[in-house]
Amino acid sequence: MSTTEEGNQSERRIQEIDSATVRFAGDSGDGMQLVGGQFTTASVFSGNDISTLPDYPAEIRAPAGVLAGVSGFQINFSSHKIHTPGDVIDALFAMNPAALKVNLADLKRGGLLIVNSESFSQDDLEKADYSDNPLEDGSLEDYRIVSIPITSMNRGAVEGLGLDRKAADRCKNFFVLGLAYWIYNRPLDNTLAWIDRKFTKNPALRDANRRTLEAGFHFGETAELFDSSYQVRKAPIAPGTYAKITGNEAVVYGLLAASHLSNKPLFYGSYPITPASDILHQLAGLKQFGVVTFQAEDEIAAVCSAIGAAFGGSLAATGTSGPGVSLKSEAIGLAVMTELPLVIVNVQRGGPSTGLPTKTEQADLFQALFGRHGECPLPVLAASTPADCFTMTIEAARIAMEFMTPVILLTDGYIANGSEPWKIPDLNSLPKINVEYYVDIERFQPYARNERLSRPWAIPGTPDLMHRIGGLEKQHITGAVSYDGENHEYMVKLRQAKIDGVEEDIPNAEIFGDPSGKLLVLSWGGVYGAAQTAVEFVRESGKSVSSVHLKYLNPFPKNLKKILPNFKKILIPELNLGQLRYIIRAHFLIDAIGLNKTQGKPFRVDEIVEAIDRALEAE
Repeated sequence: MSTTEEGNQSERRIQEIDSATVRFAGDSGDGMQLVGGQFTTASVFSGNDISTLPDYPAEIRAPAGVLAGVSGFQINFSSHKIHTPGDVIDALFAMNPAALKVNLADLKRGGLLIVNSESFSQDDLEKADYSDNPLEDGSLEDYRIVSIPITSMNRGAVEGLGLDRKAADRCKNFFVLGLAYWIYNRPLDNTLAWIDRKFTKNPALRDANRRTLEAGFHFGETAELFDSSYQVRKAPIAPGTYAKITGNEAVVYGLLAASHLSNKPLFYGSYPITPASDILHQLAGLKQFGVVTFQAEDEIAAVCSAIGAAFGGSLAATGTSGPGVSLKSEAIGLAVMTELPLVIVNVQRGGPSTGLPTKTEQADLFQALFGRHGECPLPVLAASTPADCFTMTIEAARIAMEFMTPVILLTDGYIANGSEPWKIPDLNSLPKINVEYYVDIERFQPYARNERLSRPWAIPGTPDLMHRIGGLEKQHITGAVSYDGENHEYMVKLRQAKIDGVEEDIPNAEIFGDPSGKLLVLSWGGVYGAAQTAVEFVRESGKSVSSVHLKYLNPFPKNLKKILPNFKKILIPELNLGQLRYIIRAHFLIDAIGLNKTQGKPFRVDEIVEAIDRALEAE
């Protein structure tokens, strides 16, 4: 948070700042995700650019007050364009000692620390492994502590509405939200309207949440505990209609748009898994657009149902996370062999096995490229931001149908749950996906090829276009089952050539900065925001650093082999142990430098800046 101008001293002192990073933290039952979501919506309505980072525990309900049950929501909001949810926190709202302990290290020195003083009982402190009360032992003297009896103030606000103690206490998150609205000059109107809609069938809860929201706001206004409140002006954004969108929501809209653009019915077969489940939940609510969803009994049934839907002529998709892709792998090979279009969305999380179910990672690149038996190539794409998930989902669907192949789209937990403003496109302005079912009876051969080497999409029920598909090798052109060795080798090379040919149909990689220089930062997936911000920062100081962000990982953009040799060094930041670096070395014989992190958290900008400086100093 940086100060650009200070307002006049008046009854209400307002300090103008250009950005701020705020985190709400508490028990998983304290409603921190809801508070963060409402604060994000209010920031969008205020015209700020925003980026968010929800962080919640894997346990469905850990014991109250323990470190494993802490849930957090971070938002960076700004008067200028931003790419990340922020590195260090300017203000931390901690609902209990566990939330304080888990999140304090990210609060900047001198930052605003607001705590619920009534949650620091001896029992609460012991649950959070505190031997002494941090509010009393001087360990927080580097921060601006505001200790508030939030529990009592909330109970007082909702008194007389007939709520029992448990229901009343569940409203205290709105007291915190009201206080946050006062500190950052957010209007209450939109949240009050949301409360009215949300609790229309429960007037007591509606009134309680309204009361405590307003109580928190007016407490900030009257308590004189704060030197000032803060104002972040509107960010300059292009005209248009915007929505706050998460990566998973963008995948949903991308699939829906691709269905419209291709004039093909949409089928989504999936099995619930964190952090991909929201895609199934939201598509299931879109039946009015002709969307068909199927919640299968397991991952194998899910992907096989989608393959069947593709055979029947649907834009077929399935979504999951890494462990689910493991189970789907044999069926993905079937989709490669049958040469049917299929979109497979992998929302990556920490692994292996069930690993870190709610934490982000980029460690499924090898799995996407190689995680099948036999020679089994398919295109692999990766979205870079929550909003970019919309564009890349359409692109995955286009490539799948135009090349008659399964396509893996990689997102990750960070961009799937994070959100940003999204300019809602005019659907009629998006390019059509011109793929037609095959109907030429006279010339039909099920494994004949067009100029893209894709075979005809002849759907069941089309007169005289009966043909056999399945996992056994096919005779070239005829599609008859064939065990001929020479034919198998020919078909293996043919399927590889088809995927290699995708490079002729995708855009070139774009360079940010100079086309040559001392260092190129090469990134992919959700690393985009931190990498882009880091490169912008170091370039302002005149350093010879450029960047390329890859969204096509198999095949690579055609011009990448010309770009890489123009730089003395290549730095590849990844949330894994160096999977893209391995691929780059294998493809281009370039000994790239890795910056790797596997902590379940996205990169901070300063981590990439430091790696850039180390690489430049090592010349």
